[in-house]
Amino acid sequence: MSEQDKNDALWGGRFQDAPEEFTQEFGASLPVDQRLWRSDIAGSIAHAKMLARQDIISDEDADAIVDGLNRIAADIESGDFDFDIADEDIHMAIERRLTEMIGEAGGRLHTGRSRNDQVATDTRHCCKQLAEGLMSQVNDLRATLIALAERELGTIMPGYTHLQKAQPVLFSHHILAYYWMFTRDFGRLRFAYAAADVLPLGSAALAGTTYPLDRDLIAEELDFSSVSPNSMDAVSDRDFVCDLTYAASVAMMHLSRLCEELILWSSDEFGFITLSDAYATGSSIMPQKKNPDFAELIRGKTGRVYGDLMALLTTLKALPLAYDKDMQEDKEGLFDAVDTLSSSLAVMGGMLQTLTVNAERMAEGAKGGFMAATDLADYLVGQGMAFREAHAIIGKLVLDCEQRGVTLQDLSAEELAAVDEHLDEGALAALDLEKIVAARTTDGGTGNEAVTAQLRTAKETLQDDQLGMLT
Repeated sequence: MSEQDKNDALWGGRFQDAPEEFTQEFGASLPVDQRLWRSDIAGSIAHAKMLARQDIISDEDADAIVDGLNRIAADIESGDFDFDIADEDIHMAIERRLTEMIGEAGGRLHTGRSRNDQVATDTRHCCKQLAEGLMSQVNDLRATLIALAERELGTIMPGYTHLQKAQPVLFSHHILAYYWMFTRDFGRLRFAYAAADVLPLGSAALAGTTYPLDRDLIAEELDFSSVSPNSMDAVSDRDFVCDLTYAASVAMMHLSRLCEELILWSSDEFGFITLSDAYATGSSIMPQKKNPDFAELIRGKTGRVYGDLMALLTTLKALPLAYDKDMQEDKEGLFDAVDTLSSSLAVMGGMLQTLTVNAERMAEGAKGGFMAATDLADYLVGQGMAFREAHAIIGKLVLDCEQRGVTLQDLSAEELAAVDEHLDEGALAALDLEKIVAARTTDGGTGNEAVTAQLRTAKETLQDDQLGMLT
């Protein structure tokens, strides 16, 4: 930075020595925060209009500022704006260019505000837009899950606990479990949006300002629902960034869990699904391979989003009030977390829309693992036996089947009756997988009627959330 450049800097009047090139680059946030340009220009336009409305600057100056900012926006949009690392951040880059374009009027834009409340405003404004975008994508994925559950209604698969076969369930019921996970993710993103929906502009550096600013007017212009009640908290608060990054982390965790199942299900050992070739890759040495790389990548990228959250929490730990330069580190992780979740949601949606469900293989898998054992025990209870006694009898029966290498469905009525007299002809019905599944009629259960009702509720919930975004 030359002597003239140092004197031209917004903060240059206080300093005798210019920063060296290395420290200038080290301290600059422009490569990251230039992404805030739309929010910065929107905030500056609102601020200029308010200053004129309050007779703090003239209408002529405000008009020149607004016109200049709109021209800068057009230049940035078209790629004609020259970003210079000497500007340090997007706020100074835009204001420097504005002053070059319209002269002295550009220098009046910063009246009554600090970069502290300016950057807080830009970040909140941007976070609201990012949260809205993710909410829309999550809703798209929820719709995809509903469509998949409807398409495969009636398909039976093994349900697992401890990754061991437990009880037969409808594939639709399993898929809808993820629908409700992403429904909660939508709620977390909506909370993050609300957390960001508070205007800090007007707090200045930390203590407010002597200018008669109309903060409510700016809030209305920028579509903020309220203004911050404490100027020190306003410029130092990054909880809303934590909230959005946390919401992204949990959503990535849910995506990772689903990816793990898709990876397992697409393996030869399971064979429950077949992924589209568009969402798989081959091997450089083994020509037969079809690898679920995209599911694995989503699973792997979950760790980096967790890292973004932990980095932000660590940065904010023990920061004294009010603003500290550490907070400049809040955006890189935020943008990475949001971008990673956004791309992962898009890939997951494509995988689910194009995969093939191998219903016969799933049904075959449901016959193994003695998954009718609980229902057979329940049948004995229905005959008047205590559950613990029934549990012991069926446990011994399972052990005998294991030793003989047969399934419960392989047993005849005579073989069942030989175990216990209560295991009569009616016990055979308790071994029918379709009847076992259909019998789970409690709300939220895996029975056909219960899952059909659950689908209706899921559709209604999604519709409400979609409509809520529009109001």
